[in-house]
Amino acid sequence: GGLRETFKVRKISFGVGVERTYPINSPQLDRIEVVTRGDVRRAKLYYLRELRGKKAKIKELREKQTVS
Repeated sequence: GGLRETFKVRKISFGVGVERTYPINSPQLDRIEVVTRGDVRRAKLYYLRELRGKKAKIKELREKQTVS
């Protein structure tokens, strides 16, 4: 963490991969809402840029159920 901490947003728009980097502490950001989380085994996901189709899909992380 720190003042220079960033996060990256990836999506496919009109068949073209788009990757944007945003600083977390930017005054232009009102809020950050995490819609889905992915389960990956690497810190750097640069290899996703060359992959196409199902290979480029990240497995969705499942929330652990608490037993009450």
